[in-house]
Amino acid sequence: MSQVALVTGAAQGLGKAIAQSLFNAGFSVIVSDANEIGAKEAALEIDPSATRTMALKLDVLEKQDFEIALEAGIERFGKVDALVNNAAMTPTTPVMDISADEFDKVIGVNFRGTFFGCQVFGQYFAGNEYGRIINMASLAGQNGGTASGAHYASTKGAILTMTKIFARQLANNKVTVNAVAPGPMDLPSVRELVPEEKLNQIINEMIPVKELGDAGFVADIVTKLASRDASFVTGAAWDINGGIFMR
Repeated sequence: MSQVALVTGAAQGLGKAIAQSLFNAGFSVIVSDANEIGAKEAALEIDPSATRTMALKLDVLEKQDFEIALEAGIERFGKVDALVNNAAMTPTTPVMDISADEFDKVIGVNFRGTFFGCQVFGQYFAGNEYGRIINMASLAGQNGGTASGAHYASTKGAILTMTKIFARQLANNKVTVNAVAPGPMDLPSVRELVPEEKLNQIINEMIPVKELGDAGFVADIVTKLASRDASFVTGAAWDINGGIFMR
């Protein structure tokens, strides 16, 4: 029986690339997103036969949505082996202009949503004595961000810490929890958020390798961390940032 993974925020962008990479590696994939139509379209694009994919509406602000998604995945595939917490908001609002409502929503989607995913799936994985959780962090959570909003960067820093907490909590149950922290990716969403002149400046003046990251490569790293072979890696943050942040 193939491994089964659920990806949040998988209707487009990096989440969709991750779902595709997992599918290519033999996983059955639960494509979830707050945009149900987008999730269905992405799932059919990844697997036109729909034999190893299913699409679900999942609002990460609602803990019960994770519980419902887990139950649906078990009903369809018999189990779930991996969770990728990818769903996020990425506003670029200047720090002094961030409203209370926007702040709360970004914190809720990015941080609280990841927490609920780790909590619901972590408990299930612990009961099975096996599981893989990969949290999508960001370079912004390590260096304060270059073009992203302060609230976004703060949530990604919090996710790095939370990854360690859940890794320690679940290690004895053979469940690994890791983070992947990409730098600027060559994605339509990045080009939409960052003006071309500023993006070129970031590439030429801030990124040592002078190019944007490849979403497919990041997705393949996530897939590797979701595999059974990744049993000796937990509590780690995998940096993929072109040399902007080195440690």
